[in-house]
Amino acid sequence: MIFRYLRLTLLLSLPIIAAAQPDSIRFKLSFTGDFRFRIEQDWDSRKSDGSYRDDRTRLRYRLRFGFNYQYNQWASFGMRLRTGSAKHQQDPQVTLGTGSEEFGTLSVSFEKLFFQAKHNWFSGWVGKNTFPFEKQNELFWSDNVFPEGVFISGKLSGKSNALQSLQLNLGHFIVSSAGNSLNADRYFQGIQLLSTHWNNRLKVFPSFYYFHKMPDIPDGKGTYDINYSIFHLGAKIKVLERPAISIGVDYYNNFEDLNQKDSIPQDLRDQNQGIVMGLSLGSFQNKGDWTIQTYYTYLERFAAVDFLAQNDWMRWDYSSQDSPAGRLTNYHGVELLAGYVVNKQFKVNMRYFIVGQKIPYGTTKETNNRVRLDLDIGF
Repeated sequence: MIFRYLRLTLLLSLPIIAAAQPDSIRFKLSFTGDFRFRIEQDWDSRKSDGSYRDDRTRLRYRLRFGFNYQYNQWASFGMRLRTGSAKHQQDPQVTLGTGSEEFGTLSVSFEKLFFQAKHNWFSGWVGKNTFPFEKQNELFWSDNVFPEGVFISGKLSGKSNALQSLQLNLGHFIVSSAGNSLNADRYFQGIQLLSTHWNNRLKVFPSFYYFHKMPDIPDGKGTYDINYSIFHLGAKIKVLERPAISIGVDYYNNFEDLNQKDSIPQDLRDQNQGIVMGLSLGSFQNKGDWTIQTYYTYLERFAAVDFLAQNDWMRWDYSSQDSPAGRLTNYHGVELLAGYVVNKQFKVNMRYFIVGQKIPYGTTKETNNRVRLDLDIGF
């Protein structure tokens, strides 16, 4: 218990320590933080047995706080804390009124902890950090899931406007260490080639992701392991500058042959492809900006690892298998988003989701409707 308070005292003292330092030291230390308040409504959520979950209204919030320290011109390290259960990697939000006791304390855990280096065309990091590969949504990998491992990247500038830059990203991330050889671990590897063209109006990023010995159910509840060999082709084009209009497309194909996996139901063994299409109008960066966005998603069961993908679109999870993780594949649906930037530190957005299941796990296909209002305040 005493160590918890020592750590808290240190974190609260960092801003005072930084303010007391001379300018030559102070600029090296920077702090980040944000607070989110969310109002959420779910309805028409049908289970696999044909019954319906109760309609649900939740008031939720999230707090994140971290710092970065620039050690020298090429090296830095950082960390970030967040609220939310440490057992639920996809969801840092806390629901008002769900404490284990009357007005009990909240769970806080490390979200990021890393050392990184950058010199000329090379960059890399080791530790626990943001998903480092180019992506344009959370349908394959949630923004709240932070992989642990080693990442390196090399970027070269092009010699013409047709090819502005070419970047190679490589990473090895350990999902669960077996305690002996690296090949015995559950791990995830990625390789990506990112190219930009015509004043950044076009981005193309073919990628390949390999997941080794992933469980069918997370949190130690799995009954068998699965390998994923997923090819991803992503592209985003800015159609107009004013008003800002962009279109994004992602295609996924899992090349792993699942027909030899007797544990997988027969009607799911060929469910290995996915596509996401997005249309964005406006921007969402500076004061007074507004945006309207829509996404269509078609994601088969093994086109992604379902408990590492977004946890926004519906309330399907593994709670019946004693895991809080979401199971966010095997569906098709639409998201509508409207957002407004009140000022540099305050953003508002509303999201509406309509979702249907592709292959039923029981007698009936599951459904879900959801609407969310987020108030995001940075500091």
